[in-house]
Amino acid sequence: MTDFALLTAADIPLMQGLAQRVTAARPELISAGASYGELAWVWGQGCTLHRATWPRRLWFAGTELVAWAWVFIPRQVRRNDGSVKTVTGASLSYQVHPDHLELIDELIEWYDGVAEGLERTALPTDAEEHALKRWAAHGYAADTAALDDWTQLNQRDLTELEQPLLPVGFRFRTADEAAPEAAVQAHVDAWAPSAYTVQSYAAVRQTAAYRGDLHVLVEAPDGTMAASTIMWLDEANKTVEFEPVGTHPGYRRLGLAKAMMLHGMQLARAAGAIHATVVCLGAPVHPMPRAFYLGLGFRELSRDTPLIKGEN
Repeated sequence: MTDFALLTAADIPLMQGLAQRVTAARPELISAGASYGELAWVWGQGCTLHRATWPRRLWFAGTELVAWAWVFIPRQVRRNDGSVKTVTGASLSYQVHPDHLELIDELIEWYDGVAEGLERTALPTDAEEHALKRWAAHGYAADTAALDDWTQLNQRDLTELEQPLLPVGFRFRTADEAAPEAAVQAHVDAWAPSAYTVQSYAAVRQTAAYRGDLHVLVEAPDGTMAASTIMWLDEANKTVEFEPVGTHPGYRRLGLAKAMMLHGMQLARAAGAIHATVVCLGAPVHPMPRAFYLGLGFRELSRDTPLIKGEN
Protein backbone atom coordinates (compact mmCIF):
# COMPACT_ATOMS: atom_id res chain seq x y z
CA MET A 1 0.00 0.00 0.00
CA THR A 2 1.20 3.52 -0.83
CA ASP A 3 2.27 5.69 2.09
CA PHE A 4 -0.24 8.36 3.03
CA ALA A 5 -1.20 10.95 5.64
CA LEU A 6 -4.67 11.23 7.16
CA LEU A 7 -6.92 14.18 6.44
CA THR A 8 -6.86 16.90 9.11
CA ALA A 9 -9.06 19.86 9.98
CA ALA A 10 -6.30 22.17 8.74
CA ASP A 11 -6.52 20.61 5.25
CA ILE A 12 -10.17 21.56 4.73
CA PRO A 13 -9.68 25.34 4.30
CA LEU A 14 -6.87 24.67 1.82
CA MET A 15 -9.14 22.35 -0.18
CA GLN A 16 -11.98 24.86 0.01
CA GLY A 17 -9.61 27.51 -1.33
CA LEU A 18 -8.96 25.35 -4.39
CA ALA A 19 -12.73 24.82 -4.76
CA GLN A 20 -13.17 28.60 -4.78
CA ARG A 21 -10.52 29.08 -7.48
CA VAL A 22 -11.96 26.29 -9.66
CA THR A 23 -15.47 27.70 -9.16
CA ALA A 24 -14.27 31.09 -10.36
CA ALA A 25 -12.59 29.60 -13.45
CA ARG A 26 -14.61 26.49 -14.41
CA PRO A 27 -17.60 25.88 -12.10
CA GLU A 28 -18.72 22.87 -14.16
CA LEU A 29 -15.60 21.04 -12.95
CA ILE A 30 -16.81 21.02 -9.34
CA SER A 31 -18.05 17.55 -8.44
CA ALA A 32 -20.52 16.80 -5.65
CA GLY A 33 -17.74 15.82 -3.25
CA ALA A 34 -15.38 18.70 -4.03
CA SER A 35 -17.58 21.75 -3.51
CA TYR A 36 -16.87 24.46 -0.95
CA GLY A 37 -19.72 23.46 1.36
CA GLU A 38 -19.58 19.71 0.88
CA LEU A 39 -15.96 19.62 2.02
CA ALA A 40 -16.87 21.23 5.34
CA TRP A 41 -20.03 19.15 5.77
CA VAL A 42 -18.43 15.76 5.07
CA TRP A 43 -15.44 16.52 7.28
CA GLY A 44 -17.54 17.81 10.17
CA GLN A 45 -20.23 15.15 10.28
CA GLY A 46 -17.80 12.22 9.95
CA CYS A 47 -14.39 13.22 11.32
CA THR A 48 -14.90 12.02 14.89
CA LEU A 49 -15.72 8.46 13.87
CA HIS A 50 -14.03 7.97 10.51
CA ARG A 51 -10.94 10.15 10.18
CA ALA A 52 -8.70 7.10 10.63
CA THR A 53 -10.12 5.77 7.34
CA TRP A 54 -9.52 9.00 5.38
CA PRO A 55 -6.13 8.99 3.60
CA ARG A 56 -5.35 12.12 1.63
CA ARG A 57 -2.68 13.67 -0.55
CA LEU A 58 -2.13 17.33 -1.43
CA TRP A 59 -0.24 18.72 -4.45
CA PHE A 60 1.20 22.23 -4.40
CA ALA A 61 2.66 24.65 -6.96
CA GLY A 62 4.86 26.74 -4.72
CA THR A 63 2.68 27.51 -1.72
CA GLU A 64 -0.61 27.18 -3.59
CA LEU A 65 -2.69 23.98 -3.44
CA VAL A 66 -3.47 22.85 -7.00
CA ALA A 67 -4.82 19.32 -6.46
CA TRP A 68 -5.99 17.02 -3.70
CA ALA A 69 -7.26 13.47 -3.28
CA TRP A 70 -9.37 12.22 -0.35
CA VAL A 71 -9.94 8.46 -0.10
CA PHE A 72 -12.65 6.69 1.89
CA ILE A 73 -11.48 3.16 2.69
CA PRO A 74 -13.49 0.27 4.24
CA ARG A 75 -15.25 1.12 7.48
CA GLN A 76 -18.35 0.42 9.54
CA VAL A 77 -21.04 3.07 9.99
CA ARG A 78 -23.26 2.72 13.07
CA ARG A 79 -26.61 4.44 12.68
CA ASN A 80 -29.16 5.78 15.13
CA ASP A 81 -31.56 2.87 14.56
CA GLY A 82 -28.93 0.39 15.76
CA SER A 83 -28.05 -0.87 12.30
CA VAL A 84 -24.49 -1.12 11.03
CA LYS A 85 -23.53 -0.40 7.42
CA THR A 86 -20.28 -2.02 6.28
CA VAL A 87 -18.43 -0.29 3.45
CA THR A 88 -16.13 -2.80 1.73
CA GLY A 89 -14.69 -0.81 -1.17
CA ALA A 90 -12.79 2.45 -1.58
CA SER A 91 -14.17 5.71 -2.96
CA LEU A 92 -12.48 8.94 -3.92
CA SER A 93 -13.21 12.65 -3.83
CA TYR A 94 -10.69 14.81 -5.64
CA GLN A 95 -10.04 18.14 -7.33
CA VAL A 96 -7.40 19.21 -9.85
CA HIS A 97 -7.08 22.82 -10.96
CA PRO A 98 -7.63 23.06 -14.75
CA ASP A 99 -4.18 24.63 -15.15
CA HIS A 100 -2.55 21.51 -13.68
CA LEU A 101 -4.17 18.62 -15.53
CA GLU A 102 -0.78 16.91 -15.79
CA LEU A 103 -1.32 15.81 -12.18
CA ILE A 104 -4.33 13.60 -12.91
CA ASP A 105 -2.24 10.52 -13.77
CA GLU A 106 -0.19 10.87 -10.60
CA LEU A 107 -3.38 11.29 -8.59
CA ILE A 108 -4.95 8.14 -10.07
CA GLU A 109 -1.77 6.13 -9.49
CA TRP A 110 -1.65 7.30 -5.88
CA TYR A 111 -5.30 6.28 -5.38
CA ASP A 112 -4.63 2.86 -6.90
CA GLY A 113 -1.72 2.43 -4.51
CA VAL A 114 -3.67 3.44 -1.41
CA ALA A 115 -6.65 1.26 -2.33
CA GLU A 116 -4.73 -1.68 -3.80
CA GLY A 117 -6.72 -4.92 -3.56
CA LEU A 118 -10.03 -3.08 -3.11
CA GLU A 119 -12.84 -2.26 -5.49
CA ARG A 120 -12.38 1.46 -6.30
CA THR A 121 -14.89 4.11 -7.35
CA ALA A 122 -14.46 7.74 -8.41
CA LEU A 123 -16.81 10.56 -9.43
CA PRO A 124 -15.37 12.94 -12.02
CA THR A 125 -17.84 15.32 -13.65
CA ASP A 126 -18.94 14.95 -17.25
CA ALA A 127 -17.06 18.19 -18.03
CA GLU A 128 -13.65 16.69 -17.14
CA GLU A 129 -12.82 15.55 -20.67
CA HIS A 130 -9.09 15.04 -20.10
CA ALA A 131 -9.58 13.34 -16.73
CA LEU A 132 -12.20 10.95 -18.11
CA LYS A 133 -9.73 9.80 -20.76
CA ARG A 134 -7.02 9.28 -18.16
CA TRP A 135 -9.33 7.36 -15.80
CA ALA A 136 -10.20 5.05 -18.72
CA ALA A 137 -6.53 4.61 -19.53
CA HIS A 138 -5.97 3.42 -15.95
CA GLY A 139 -8.67 0.76 -16.23
CA TYR A 140 -11.70 2.58 -14.84
CA ALA A 141 -15.07 2.02 -16.52
CA ALA A 142 -18.65 3.20 -16.08
CA ASP A 143 -20.08 2.01 -12.77
CA THR A 144 -23.25 0.26 -13.96
CA ALA A 145 -24.43 -0.26 -10.37
CA ALA A 146 -24.52 3.54 -9.94
CA LEU A 147 -26.33 4.38 -13.17
CA ASP A 148 -29.46 5.30 -11.22
CA ASP A 149 -27.69 7.14 -8.40
CA TRP A 150 -25.56 9.81 -10.04
CA THR A 151 -25.89 13.37 -8.87
CA GLN A 152 -25.96 16.70 -10.62
CA LEU A 153 -24.87 20.16 -9.52
CA ASN A 154 -27.50 22.84 -10.05
CA GLN A 155 -27.22 26.64 -10.00
CA ARG A 156 -29.47 29.69 -10.14
CA ASP A 157 -29.02 33.42 -9.67
CA LEU A 158 -30.64 35.30 -6.80
CA THR A 159 -31.90 38.38 -8.64
CA GLU A 160 -35.60 37.53 -8.49
CA LEU A 161 -37.03 35.44 -5.66
CA GLU A 162 -40.56 34.41 -4.78
CA GLN A 163 -41.82 35.18 -1.31
CA PRO A 164 -41.68 32.06 0.92
CA LEU A 165 -45.06 30.87 2.17
CA LEU A 166 -45.34 28.57 5.18
CA PRO A 167 -48.53 26.84 6.37
CA VAL A 168 -50.28 28.50 9.29
CA GLY A 169 -48.50 27.83 12.59
CA PHE A 170 -45.09 27.01 11.05
CA ARG A 171 -42.16 29.40 11.39
CA PHE A 172 -38.56 29.78 10.29
CA ARG A 173 -35.77 29.39 12.82
CA THR A 174 -31.99 29.41 12.62
CA ALA A 175 -29.54 27.11 14.34
CA ASP A 176 -28.37 30.10 16.37
CA GLU A 177 -31.86 30.16 17.89
CA ALA A 178 -32.44 26.41 18.24
CA ALA A 179 -30.85 23.95 20.63
CA PRO A 180 -28.15 21.71 19.11
CA GLU A 181 -30.25 18.65 19.91
CA ALA A 182 -33.14 20.08 17.88
CA ALA A 183 -30.92 20.79 14.86
CA VAL A 184 -29.50 17.27 14.99
CA GLN A 185 -32.94 15.70 15.35
CA ALA A 186 -34.16 17.62 12.31
CA HIS A 187 -31.41 16.07 10.21
CA VAL A 188 -31.83 12.57 11.66
CA ASP A 189 -35.61 12.65 11.07
CA ALA A 190 -35.13 13.69 7.44
CA TRP A 191 -32.35 11.22 6.65
CA ALA A 192 -33.10 8.22 8.88
CA PRO A 193 -31.32 5.96 9.47
CA SER A 194 -28.43 8.32 10.14
CA ALA A 195 -25.10 8.32 11.98
CA TYR A 196 -25.41 12.06 12.74
CA THR A 197 -25.04 13.00 16.41
CA VAL A 198 -24.67 16.07 18.61
CA GLN A 199 -20.93 15.36 18.57
CA SER A 200 -20.98 15.33 14.74
CA TYR A 201 -22.86 18.62 14.72
CA ALA A 202 -20.32 20.18 17.09
CA ALA A 203 -17.57 19.32 14.58
CA VAL A 204 -19.62 20.81 11.73
CA ARG A 205 -20.02 24.03 13.71
CA GLN A 206 -16.26 24.22 14.23
CA THR A 207 -15.53 24.39 10.50
CA ALA A 208 -14.56 27.86 9.34
CA ALA A 209 -17.28 27.89 6.69
CA TYR A 210 -20.20 27.23 9.05
CA ARG A 211 -22.60 30.02 10.02
CA GLY A 212 -25.44 29.38 12.43
CA ASP A 213 -27.45 32.26 10.95
CA LEU A 214 -27.36 30.46 7.58
CA HIS A 215 -28.49 27.12 9.04
CA VAL A 216 -32.24 27.30 8.56
CA LEU A 217 -34.97 25.18 10.14
CA VAL A 218 -38.75 25.10 9.89
CA GLU A 219 -40.51 24.64 13.23
CA ALA A 220 -43.94 22.97 13.24
CA PRO A 221 -46.75 24.12 15.57
CA ASP A 222 -45.96 21.24 17.96
CA GLY A 223 -42.30 22.31 18.23
CA THR A 224 -40.90 19.65 15.87
CA MET A 225 -38.14 20.89 13.58
CA ALA A 226 -39.84 19.67 10.42
CA ALA A 227 -37.23 20.70 7.83
CA SER A 228 -33.67 21.94 7.79
CA THR A 229 -30.80 23.00 5.55
CA ILE A 230 -27.30 24.34 6.00
CA MET A 231 -26.11 27.06 3.64
CA TRP A 232 -22.39 27.49 2.99
CA LEU A 233 -21.44 30.99 1.86
CA ASP A 234 -18.46 31.26 -0.49
CA GLU A 235 -17.74 34.95 -0.13
CA ALA A 236 -15.02 34.95 -2.80
CA ASN A 237 -17.48 33.85 -5.50
CA LYS A 238 -20.60 35.34 -3.89
CA THR A 239 -22.19 31.90 -4.03
CA VAL A 240 -24.17 29.98 -1.43
CA GLU A 241 -24.46 26.18 -1.41
CA PHE A 242 -27.36 24.28 0.17
CA GLU A 243 -26.07 21.05 1.77
CA PRO A 244 -27.86 19.10 3.17
CA VAL A 245 -31.58 19.76 2.57
CA GLY A 246 -34.17 17.53 4.25
CA THR A 247 -37.76 17.31 5.49
CA HIS A 248 -39.28 15.11 8.22
CA PRO A 249 -41.34 12.38 6.46
CA GLY A 250 -44.39 13.30 8.54
CA TYR A 251 -44.34 16.86 7.20
CA ARG A 252 -43.68 16.33 3.51
CA ARG A 253 -45.90 17.63 0.69
CA LEU A 254 -46.75 20.76 2.70
CA GLY A 255 -44.44 23.08 0.78
CA LEU A 256 -41.96 23.35 3.66
CA ALA A 257 -38.83 22.62 1.62
CA LYS A 258 -39.79 25.15 -1.07
CA ALA A 259 -40.51 27.85 1.50
CA MET A 260 -37.28 27.04 3.38
CA MET A 261 -35.18 27.21 0.21
CA LEU A 262 -36.71 30.54 -0.82
CA HIS A 263 -36.24 31.95 2.67
CA GLY A 264 -32.66 30.68 2.67
CA MET A 265 -31.95 32.31 -0.68
CA GLN A 266 -33.25 35.61 0.68
CA LEU A 267 -30.93 35.30 3.67
CA ALA A 268 -28.04 34.40 1.39
CA ARG A 269 -28.70 37.38 -0.88
CA ALA A 270 -28.75 39.66 2.15
CA ALA A 271 -25.37 38.15 3.14
CA GLY A 272 -23.88 39.04 -0.27
CA ALA A 273 -24.54 35.98 -2.44
CA ILE A 274 -25.59 36.41 -6.07
CA HIS A 275 -25.80 32.71 -6.99
CA ALA A 276 -27.01 29.55 -5.23
CA THR A 277 -26.06 25.92 -5.87
CA VAL A 278 -27.46 22.59 -4.73
CA VAL A 279 -26.75 18.95 -5.59
CA CYS A 280 -29.50 16.40 -6.22
CA LEU A 281 -30.02 12.95 -7.70
CA GLY A 282 -30.40 13.39 -11.44
CA ALA A 283 -31.25 9.99 -12.92
CA PRO A 284 -34.73 9.52 -14.45
CA VAL A 285 -35.62 6.99 -11.73
CA HIS A 286 -35.44 9.86 -9.22
CA PRO A 287 -37.66 12.46 -10.91
CA MET A 288 -38.85 14.28 -7.79
CA PRO A 289 -35.56 15.81 -6.52
CA ARG A 290 -34.63 17.09 -9.95
CA ALA A 291 -38.13 18.43 -10.64
CA PHE A 292 -38.22 20.14 -7.24
CA TYR A 293 -35.03 22.12 -7.82
CA LEU A 294 -35.84 22.89 -11.46
CA GLY A 295 -39.18 24.22 -10.20
CA LEU A 296 -37.24 26.55 -7.91
CA GLY A 297 -35.35 28.02 -10.85
CA PHE A 298 -32.19 25.91 -10.63
CA ARG A 299 -30.56 24.59 -13.80
CA GLU A 300 -28.05 21.78 -14.23
CA LEU A 301 -24.43 22.92 -14.25
CA SER A 302 -22.67 19.53 -14.28
CA ARG A 303 -23.23 15.90 -13.40
CA ASP A 304 -21.08 13.20 -11.87
CA THR A 305 -19.84 10.30 -13.99
CA PRO A 306 -19.54 7.26 -11.68
CA LEU A 307 -16.49 5.09 -12.48
CA ILE A 308 -15.31 1.81 -11.01
CA LYS A 309 -12.26 -0.44 -11.09
CA GLY A 310 -12.12 -4.00 -9.80
CA GLU A 311 -10.01 -5.51 -7.03
CA ASN A 312 -6.51 -5.60 -8.48
